Amino acid sequence: MKYTYLGRSGLKVSRLCLGTMNFGVDTDEQEAFRIMDAALDAGINFFDTANIYGWGENAGRTEEIIGRWFAQGGGRRERTVLATKFYGDMHDKNDGPNRDGGLSSYKLRRHLEASLKRMQTDHIELYQMHHVDRSVSWEELWPAFQAAQQQGKIGYVGASNFAGWDLAVAQGEAKARGIIGLVSEQHKYNLLCRLPELEVLPAAKGLGIGVIPWSPLDGGLLAGNARHGGGGKRSGNSERLEKHAAQLDAYGKLCDELGEREDVVSLAWLLANPAVTAPIIGVRTAEQFDRSLRAVELELDEATLKRIDEIFPGPGAEAPRAYAW
Repeated sequence: MKYTYLGRSGLKVSRLCLGTMNFGVDTDEQEAFRIMDAALDAGINFFDTANIYGWGENAGRTEEIIGRWFAQGGGRRERTVLATKFYGDMHDKNDGPNRDGGLSSYKLRRHLEASLKRMQTDHIELYQMHHVDRSVSWEELWPAFQAAQQQGKIGYVGASNFAGWDLAVAQGEAKARGIIGLVSEQHKYNLLCRLPELEVLPAAKGLGIGVIPWSPLDGGLLAGNARHGGGGKRSGNSERLEKHAAQLDAYGKLCDELGEREDVVSLAWLLANPAVTAPIIGVRTAEQFDRSLRAVELELDEATLKRIDEIFPGPGAEAPRAYAW
Protein backbone atom coordinates (compact mmCIF):
# COMPACT_ATOMS: atom_id res chain seq x y z
CA MET A 1 0.00 0.00 0.00
CA LYS A 2 1.09 3.57 -0.66
CA TYR A 3 0.46 6.46 1.72
CA THR A 4 0.18 10.22 1.55
CA TYR A 5 -0.51 13.13 3.87
CA LEU A 6 -4.12 14.16 4.41
CA GLY A 7 -4.13 17.67 3.02
CA ARG A 8 -1.54 19.82 4.75
CA SER A 9 -1.86 17.89 7.98
CA GLY A 10 0.85 15.56 9.30
CA LEU A 11 -1.53 12.60 9.20
CA LYS A 12 -0.61 9.82 6.78
CA VAL A 13 -3.42 7.87 5.14
CA SER A 14 -3.57 5.08 2.57
CA ARG A 15 -4.12 6.00 -1.09
CA LEU A 16 -7.39 4.06 -0.99
CA CYS A 17 -10.09 4.86 1.55
CA LEU A 18 -12.47 2.09 2.59
CA GLY A 19 -16.06 3.28 2.28
CA THR A 20 -18.60 1.60 4.54
CA MET A 21 -21.90 2.91 3.16
CA ASN A 22 -23.06 -0.61 2.22
CA PHE A 23 -22.41 -2.12 5.66
CA GLY A 24 -25.67 -3.13 7.27
CA VAL A 25 -27.58 -2.44 4.06
CA ASP A 26 -26.26 -4.52 1.15
CA THR A 27 -23.43 -6.08 3.16
CA ASP A 28 -24.16 -8.10 6.29
CA GLU A 29 -22.12 -7.71 9.46
CA GLN A 30 -19.89 -10.75 9.02
CA GLU A 31 -18.97 -9.79 5.47
CA ALA A 32 -18.31 -6.24 6.67
CA PHE A 33 -15.94 -7.65 9.28
CA ARG A 34 -14.17 -9.67 6.57
CA ILE A 35 -13.75 -6.57 4.40
CA MET A 36 -12.41 -4.40 7.23
CA ASP A 37 -9.96 -7.10 8.32
CA ALA A 38 -8.81 -7.51 4.72
CA ALA A 39 -8.36 -3.74 4.43
CA LEU A 40 -6.06 -3.58 7.45
CA ASP A 41 -4.14 -6.60 6.22
CA ALA A 42 -3.65 -4.86 2.85
CA GLY A 43 -2.35 -1.71 4.55
CA ILE A 44 -5.47 0.42 4.16
CA ASN A 45 -5.69 2.47 7.33
CA PHE A 46 -8.27 5.06 6.18
CA PHE A 47 -11.95 4.15 6.82
CA ASP A 48 -14.85 6.46 6.01
CA THR A 49 -18.41 6.32 7.30
CA ALA A 50 -21.27 8.66 8.26
CA ASN A 51 -23.77 8.77 11.08
CA ILE A 52 -26.72 8.42 8.69
CA TYR A 53 -25.42 5.22 7.02
CA GLY A 54 -27.91 2.44 7.53
CA TRP A 55 -30.40 5.05 6.29
CA GLY A 56 -33.80 6.21 7.47
CA GLU A 57 -34.95 4.64 10.70
CA ASN A 58 -31.80 2.49 10.62
CA ALA A 59 -29.46 5.50 10.58
CA GLY A 60 -26.45 4.72 12.73
CA ARG A 61 -26.40 1.00 11.95
CA THR A 62 -23.16 1.20 9.97
CA GLU A 63 -21.34 2.99 12.79
CA GLU A 64 -22.60 0.32 15.20
CA ILE A 65 -21.12 -2.42 12.99
CA ILE A 66 -17.79 -0.61 12.98
CA GLY A 67 -17.99 -0.29 16.76
CA ARG A 68 -18.53 -4.04 17.20
CA TRP A 69 -15.61 -4.68 14.86
CA PHE A 70 -13.38 -2.40 16.96
CA ALA A 71 -14.56 -4.19 20.10
CA GLN A 72 -12.93 -7.41 18.90
CA GLY A 73 -9.58 -5.84 19.75
CA GLY A 74 -6.43 -7.01 18.06
CA GLY A 75 -5.27 -3.43 17.46
CA ARG A 76 -8.14 -2.73 15.07
CA ARG A 77 -8.94 0.71 16.47
CA GLU A 78 -5.32 1.71 16.92
CA ARG A 79 -4.50 0.89 13.29
CA THR A 80 -7.49 2.75 11.83
CA VAL A 81 -7.68 6.39 10.78
CA LEU A 82 -11.42 6.81 11.35
CA ALA A 83 -13.53 9.36 9.49
CA THR A 84 -17.24 9.98 9.95
CA LYS A 85 -19.68 12.72 8.98
CA PHE A 86 -22.66 14.62 10.39
CA TYR A 87 -25.41 16.78 8.87
CA GLY A 88 -28.50 14.67 8.24
CA ASP A 89 -31.63 13.70 10.14
CA MET A 90 -30.83 10.93 12.64
CA HIS A 91 -34.52 10.35 13.38
CA ASP A 92 -34.03 11.24 17.03
CA LYS A 93 -37.32 12.65 18.31
CA ASN A 94 -35.44 14.41 21.08
CA ASP A 95 -33.89 16.69 18.47
CA GLY A 96 -37.29 18.26 17.85
CA PRO A 97 -37.09 21.03 15.24
CA ASN A 98 -33.31 20.48 15.03
CA ARG A 99 -33.81 17.10 13.38
CA ASP A 100 -33.59 18.49 9.86
CA GLY A 101 -30.36 18.36 7.92
CA GLY A 102 -27.87 21.08 8.73
CA LEU A 103 -24.85 22.17 10.70
CA SER A 104 -24.82 23.88 14.07
CA SER A 105 -22.90 23.80 17.31
CA TYR A 106 -25.89 21.94 18.79
CA LYS A 107 -25.86 19.23 16.11
CA LEU A 108 -22.10 18.93 16.15
CA ARG A 109 -22.02 18.23 19.89
CA ARG A 110 -24.97 15.84 19.96
CA HIS A 111 -24.08 13.92 16.82
CA LEU A 112 -20.42 13.64 17.74
CA GLU A 113 -21.25 12.13 21.13
CA ALA A 114 -23.68 9.68 19.50
CA SER A 115 -21.13 8.61 16.87
CA LEU A 116 -18.48 8.02 19.52
CA LYS A 117 -20.89 5.83 21.47
CA ARG A 118 -21.98 3.80 18.43
CA MET A 119 -18.41 3.20 17.31
CA GLN A 120 -17.20 2.38 20.83
CA THR A 121 -14.32 4.83 20.70
CA ASP A 122 -13.32 8.01 22.51
CA HIS A 123 -12.03 9.87 19.47
CA ILE A 124 -12.44 10.29 15.70
CA GLU A 125 -9.46 11.23 13.56
CA LEU A 126 -11.46 13.10 10.89
CA TYR A 127 -14.85 14.64 11.63
CA GLN A 128 -16.54 15.85 8.45
CA MET A 129 -19.47 18.09 7.58
CA HIS A 130 -21.56 15.96 5.21
CA HIS A 131 -22.87 18.98 3.33
CA VAL A 132 -22.53 22.74 3.31
CA ASP A 133 -24.99 24.77 5.41
CA ARG A 134 -24.75 28.43 4.45
CA SER A 135 -27.28 29.43 7.10
CA VAL A 136 -24.70 28.70 9.82
CA SER A 137 -21.75 31.03 10.33
CA TRP A 138 -18.13 30.02 10.80
CA GLU A 139 -18.17 32.16 13.95
CA GLU A 140 -20.40 29.40 15.33
CA LEU A 141 -18.77 26.37 13.74
CA TRP A 142 -15.04 26.88 14.19
CA PRO A 143 -15.22 27.39 17.99
CA ALA A 144 -17.38 24.26 18.27
CA PHE A 145 -14.86 22.22 16.29
CA GLN A 146 -12.00 23.68 18.33
CA ALA A 147 -13.71 22.70 21.57
CA ALA A 148 -14.09 19.11 20.34
CA GLN A 149 -10.42 19.07 19.34
CA GLN A 150 -9.30 20.45 22.69
CA GLN A 151 -11.35 17.73 24.42
CA GLY A 152 -9.49 15.11 22.34
CA LYS A 153 -12.69 13.89 20.69
CA ILE A 154 -11.67 14.76 17.14
CA GLY A 155 -8.32 15.25 15.48
CA TYR A 156 -9.05 17.06 12.21
CA VAL A 157 -11.99 18.68 10.44
CA GLY A 158 -13.12 17.86 6.92
CA ALA A 159 -15.86 18.94 4.52
CA SER A 160 -17.99 17.17 1.96
CA ASN A 161 -19.94 18.53 -1.01
CA PHE A 162 -18.55 22.05 -0.58
CA ALA A 163 -18.19 24.43 -3.52
CA GLY A 164 -14.80 25.96 -4.21
CA TRP A 165 -15.82 29.27 -2.68
CA ASP A 166 -17.14 27.52 0.45
CA LEU A 167 -13.69 26.01 0.94
CA ALA A 168 -12.08 29.42 0.49
CA VAL A 169 -14.38 31.09 3.02
CA ALA A 170 -13.87 28.29 5.54
CA GLN A 171 -10.09 28.52 5.26
CA GLY A 172 -10.12 32.29 5.45
CA GLU A 173 -12.11 32.18 8.68
CA ALA A 174 -9.81 29.46 10.06
CA LYS A 175 -6.68 31.45 9.23
CA ALA A 176 -8.12 34.45 11.06
CA ARG A 177 -8.35 32.23 14.14
CA GLY A 178 -4.84 30.88 13.72
CA ILE A 179 -5.96 27.29 13.10
CA ILE A 180 -5.35 24.81 10.28
CA GLY A 181 -9.02 24.64 9.28
CA LEU A 182 -10.14 22.00 6.80
CA VAL A 183 -7.73 19.22 5.84
CA SER A 184 -10.05 17.41 3.41
CA GLU A 185 -12.97 17.79 1.04
CA GLN A 186 -15.01 14.71 0.12
CA HIS A 187 -16.50 15.31 -3.31
CA LYS A 188 -18.19 13.43 -6.13
CA TYR A 189 -15.51 13.06 -8.77
CA ASN A 190 -15.07 10.47 -11.49
CA LEU A 191 -14.67 10.08 -15.26
CA LEU A 192 -18.35 10.87 -15.81
CA CYS A 193 -18.36 13.77 -13.34
CA ARG A 194 -15.43 16.09 -14.03
CA LEU A 195 -16.99 19.44 -13.10
CA PRO A 196 -14.88 19.59 -9.89
CA GLU A 197 -11.87 20.24 -12.12
CA LEU A 198 -13.22 23.76 -12.77
CA GLU A 199 -13.11 25.13 -9.24
CA VAL A 200 -13.18 22.58 -6.41
CA LEU A 201 -9.96 20.72 -7.19
CA PRO A 202 -7.90 23.87 -7.88
CA ALA A 203 -9.25 25.51 -4.71
CA ALA A 204 -8.53 22.44 -2.60
CA LYS A 205 -5.04 22.06 -3.98
CA GLY A 206 -4.25 25.74 -3.46
CA LEU A 207 -5.61 25.75 0.09
CA GLY A 208 -3.87 22.55 1.19
CA ILE A 209 -7.07 20.50 1.34
CA GLY A 210 -6.90 16.85 0.30
CA VAL A 211 -9.66 15.69 -2.05
CA ILE A 212 -11.38 12.39 -1.23
CA PRO A 213 -13.52 11.39 -4.23
CA TRP A 214 -16.79 9.63 -3.48
CA SER A 215 -18.61 7.56 -6.09
CA PRO A 216 -15.35 7.05 -8.01
CA LEU A 217 -17.07 4.41 -10.18
CA ASP A 218 -20.30 6.41 -10.57
CA GLY A 219 -22.44 3.80 -8.87
CA GLY A 220 -20.95 0.99 -10.95
CA LEU A 221 -21.20 2.55 -14.42
CA LEU A 222 -17.40 2.81 -14.57
CA ALA A 223 -16.84 -0.65 -13.16
CA GLY A 224 -17.74 -2.48 -16.35
CA ASN A 225 -21.18 -3.43 -15.09
CA ALA A 226 -22.80 -2.06 -18.23
CA ARG A 227 -20.91 -4.63 -20.27
CA HIS A 228 -20.55 -7.48 -17.79
CA GLY A 229 -23.90 -7.27 -15.96
CA GLY A 230 -24.62 -7.06 -12.25
CA GLY A 231 -22.81 -4.75 -9.89
CA GLY A 232 -23.31 -1.37 -8.37
CA LYS A 233 -26.21 -0.09 -6.41
CA ARG A 234 -26.97 2.71 -8.87
CA SER A 235 -25.63 1.20 -12.09
CA GLY A 236 -29.01 -0.04 -13.26
CA ASN A 237 -30.25 3.35 -14.41
CA SER A 238 -31.22 2.45 -17.97
CA GLU A 239 -31.39 6.08 -19.12
CA ARG A 240 -27.84 6.77 -17.97
CA LEU A 241 -26.59 3.53 -19.45
CA GLU A 242 -28.12 4.49 -22.76
CA LYS A 243 -26.78 8.04 -22.57
CA HIS A 244 -23.20 6.92 -21.96
CA ALA A 245 -23.26 3.66 -23.93
CA ALA A 246 -20.80 4.80 -26.61
CA GLN A 247 -18.36 6.19 -24.06
CA LEU A 248 -18.54 3.11 -21.87
CA ASP A 249 -18.02 0.84 -24.85
CA ALA A 250 -14.95 2.80 -25.99
CA TYR A 251 -13.64 2.83 -22.44
CA GLY A 252 -14.14 -0.91 -22.10
CA LYS A 253 -12.17 -1.52 -25.29
CA LEU A 254 -9.34 0.69 -24.03
CA CYS A 255 -9.21 -1.25 -20.76
CA ASP A 256 -9.18 -4.52 -22.71
CA GLU A 257 -6.15 -3.24 -24.63
CA LEU A 258 -4.46 -2.41 -21.33
CA GLY A 259 -5.36 -5.81 -19.92
CA GLU A 260 -6.98 -4.15 -16.92
CA ARG A 261 -10.50 -4.03 -15.47
CA GLU A 262 -12.54 -0.86 -15.95
CA ASP A 263 -12.94 -0.30 -12.21
CA VAL A 264 -9.19 -0.53 -11.64
CA VAL A 265 -8.41 1.94 -14.43
CA SER A 266 -11.08 4.35 -13.13
CA LEU A 267 -9.46 4.38 -9.70
CA ALA A 268 -5.93 4.63 -11.12
CA TRP A 269 -7.05 7.66 -13.18
CA LEU A 270 -8.14 9.41 -9.99
CA LEU A 271 -4.91 8.51 -8.20
CA ALA A 272 -2.92 10.11 -11.02
CA ASN A 273 -4.38 13.53 -10.11
CA PRO A 274 -2.10 15.34 -7.61
CA ALA A 275 -5.14 16.95 -5.93
CA VAL A 276 -6.56 13.55 -4.96
CA THR A 277 -5.67 12.00 -1.61
CA ALA A 278 -7.64 8.77 -1.74
CA PRO A 279 -10.76 7.67 -3.63
CA ILE A 280 -13.39 5.95 -1.51
CA ILE A 281 -13.96 2.33 -2.50
CA GLY A 282 -17.50 1.48 -1.41
CA VAL A 283 -17.27 -2.27 -1.90
CA ARG A 284 -20.06 -4.72 -1.05
CA THR A 285 -17.99 -7.91 -0.92
CA ALA A 286 -14.48 -9.00 0.00
CA GLU A 287 -13.94 -10.08 -3.61
CA GLN A 288 -14.69 -6.56 -4.87
CA PHE A 289 -12.28 -5.22 -2.29
CA ASP A 290 -9.47 -7.51 -3.44
CA ARG A 291 -9.88 -6.33 -7.05
CA SER A 292 -9.62 -2.68 -6.03
CA LEU A 293 -6.12 -3.04 -4.61
CA ARG A 294 -4.62 -3.30 -8.09
CA ALA A 295 -5.40 0.41 -8.67
CA VAL A 296 -2.60 1.53 -6.34
CA GLU A 297 -0.02 -0.39 -8.38
CA LEU A 298 -1.27 0.73 -11.80
CA GLU A 299 0.40 3.81 -13.27
CA LEU A 300 -1.23 5.18 -16.41
CA ASP A 301 1.12 6.71 -18.97
CA GLU A 302 0.49 10.03 -20.72
CA ALA A 303 -0.78 8.38 -23.89
CA THR A 304 -3.39 6.42 -21.94
CA LEU A 305 -4.46 9.50 -19.96
CA LYS A 306 -4.88 11.38 -23.23
CA ARG A 307 -7.08 8.62 -24.67
CA ILE A 308 -9.20 8.63 -21.53
CA ASP A 309 -9.64 12.41 -21.89
CA GLU A 310 -10.83 11.87 -25.44
CA ILE A 311 -13.46 9.36 -24.26
CA PHE A 312 -14.54 11.36 -21.19
CA PRO A 313 -13.79 15.03 -21.94
CA GLY A 314 -13.40 17.26 -18.92
CA PRO A 315 -14.02 21.01 -18.80
CA GLY A 316 -10.69 21.51 -20.57
CA ALA A 317 -9.02 23.67 -17.93
CA GLU A 318 -9.48 25.26 -14.55
CA ALA A 319 -11.81 28.23 -14.20
CA PRO A 320 -11.82 30.77 -15.72
CA ARG A 321 -9.61 29.49 -18.56
CA ALA A 322 -12.18 26.81 -19.36
CA TYR A 323 -14.75 29.38 -20.47
CA ALA A 324 -13.18 32.86 -20.61
CA TRP A 325 -11.13 34.35 -23.41
